[in-house]
Amino acid sequence: MYANSNNNFFHGIMFHHFHDDGIYTKGQGSIDKDDFYKMINFIGRNNILDADVFYEKLKNNNLKDNEVCLTFDDAIKCQIDIALPILEELKIKSFFFVQTSMFEEKPDNLETFRYFRMNYFKSADEFYDIFYKVLDKDLEPFFEKNSDKIKEKKIEFPIYSIGDIKFRLVRDFFLTKVQYEEAMFIILKDKQFDYKDFSKKLVFQKSDLQTLENLGHLVGLHSHNHPTLLEKLSYDEQKNEYEKNLSLISSILDKPKNEIKSMSHPCGSYNEDTLQILKELGIELGFTSIMTIKPEKGIKKINNSFLELARQDHAYIFKKMNK
Repeated sequence: MYANSNNNFFHGIMFHHFHDDGIYTKGQGSIDKDDFYKMINFIGRNNILDADVFYEKLKNNNLKDNEVCLTFDDAIKCQIDIALPILEELKIKSFFFVQTSMFEEKPDNLETFRYFRMNYFKSADEFYDIFYKVLDKDLEPFFEKNSDKIKEKKIEFPIYSIGDIKFRLVRDFFLTKVQYEEAMFIILKDKQFDYKDFSKKLVFQKSDLQTLENLGHLVGLHSHNHPTLLEKLSYDEQKNEYEKNLSLISSILDKPKNEIKSMSHPCGSYNEDTLQILKELGIELGFTSIMTIKPEKGIKKINNSFLELARQDHAYIFKKMNK
């Protein structure tokens, strides 16, 4: 049995990608259905609360140290096809946090770009090398300037390689979103990858949200466009992200906005403006990614507030259970 019984570090388990023998190919951090079964057994089925029970216990300060919930980010279709049948079989109701740009026929390319770099290159490092050649910029001064941040991120996210961390820093800090996508489109064209057609196979459709709602899972916010560094946006830009996110989910589910109470921070990125906006929208439960204490950012303790609940990445647990 695995639980966080020695401390009060996290109460959520964070899932993203699953793979099978079909369209959902194996990639960084992905697991298959057998791994998922084993992980639930490792965590301990009795330690896993249904999402609505978790929410009520949290509100009433009744959560025990070993009690956790399962959360799924990014509206990735493999979660519906691979994870959901297992959740239903084991009678586990979970949180699904979704961005909503794909429901306006303007999907963010984050998931498609990930699939591309995981499946059209021999390795992630091969992709990074090609990406940097396309940029044709001297990145060494940037990496040297951010050497401490690279070390910090490696401690915070041990499942990422140094190459992964450097790429994300370039994508999120060195480049604008437009610059990043321009570089990606050059590589996509070179590989003759039809990203517009393929993206629809990788993300939720409106009917998937309705299915989750009808089955008793809780659907929550994850921003509209899934910016990788939301904290860089202005107050008004952040507010637009979450207002649009809430409005679309409410409309698709035919559910009053004030009944949608949960969210997770995309890429764990947020600031005081974000928390204020979420409170104004009536959100009462928010998850971040792996949590570290950062007094300089106002994070003075683990589970800093009801809108900053710590989660453990499933990849970390997978590594722990296979030792």
